Amino acid sequence: MQSELLFQKDYLKGEIIETIYFGGGTPSVLEAKEIEALIDGISKLHPVSANPEITLEANPDDLNAAKVRELRQTNINRLSIGIQSFFEEDLLWVNRAHNATEAESSVKRVQDAGFENITLDLIYGYPLLSNEKWASNINKTIDLMVPHISAYSMTVEPKTALASFIRKGKQQPMNESQSAGQFQLLMEKLQEEEFEHYEISNFAKPNRYSRHNTNYWKGISYLGVGPSAHSFNGKMRQWNIANNSKYLESVLKGTIPAEIEILTTKDRVNEYIMTSLRTIWGMNLLKITQDFGLDFRKEVESSLEQFIQKKHLVLDGETVKLTNQGKLFADHIAAELFIAE
Repeated sequence: MQSELLFQKDYLKGEIIETIYFGGGTPSVLEAKEIEALIDGISKLHPVSANPEITLEANPDDLNAAKVRELRQTNINRLSIGIQSFFEEDLLWVNRAHNATEAESSVKRVQDAGFENITLDLIYGYPLLSNEKWASNINKTIDLMVPHISAYSMTVEPKTALASFIRKGKQQPMNESQSAGQFQLLMEKLQEEEFEHYEISNFAKPNRYSRHNTNYWKGISYLGVGPSAHSFNGKMRQWNIANNSKYLESVLKGTIPAEIEILTTKDRVNEYIMTSLRTIWGMNLLKITQDFGLDFRKEVESSLEQFIQKKHLVLDGETVKLTNQGKLFADHIAAELFIAE
């Protein structure tokens, strides 16, 4: 990845780096010296802010006492822990390596070591998860006093074992009604605890939003390095090959193993609609006018009224936001607002 960092040094055109995110796969297997070498490599090639948010994704079973001590010696200042559930049978069902005891103890261990900026990942909407168990997972997370929670509805990817089992009738399919109900339960319970729902899947205590997530949903440019990594600079996106050996072979030859998509103005408008609507800040019609033109604004506005009448959207001056009910249909609403071919 150091080599790719060098190849891509001009991608962000000198923009100041505010966040660094070690994610995807299992970055917690990196040793402290490897983490610091990558952070140092970034700072040599890019201007980095005085107080960057530096996040590491970690599985609970990786966060033993020795690993946590090691991480405290690095510049990592935020941990994203993939809890998923605090129930043993659920963790086995979703094929996680950690157990229920490790799920809870890993959080307490990193807190005891001095990590305060922590987010936990939870998952909902799968057959084993009753509403009672889901409420218990939420309450356990609240009791652990973490400032940030990310929660995702279970999805079934094609060509996976789960997809095959469902197709053959060996597993129950996902239930959209169950998922919607559990999402509503999540919103209600976290609102009671004064978490702010700043993005569809992300909740945080006041002033504890993830800077990295926030930048992504606000359309700020980012550079990704490594196999499968994605990058975006406002006008084009690119994604690296997913195959590890082919990625390494390409980098060793001095080339970036990426596919590139140049975004048309229509693509950029639709990108803005999709990302902005998911956030607490909403979609700004004046920004559409200024950045893309009045014709695009008019086309978007022509589709708004139906969702305003259903109370799925609210229009506050120049800003369009999802209501809590509208959040259940966020992807559908965005798609209906997209600029047509």
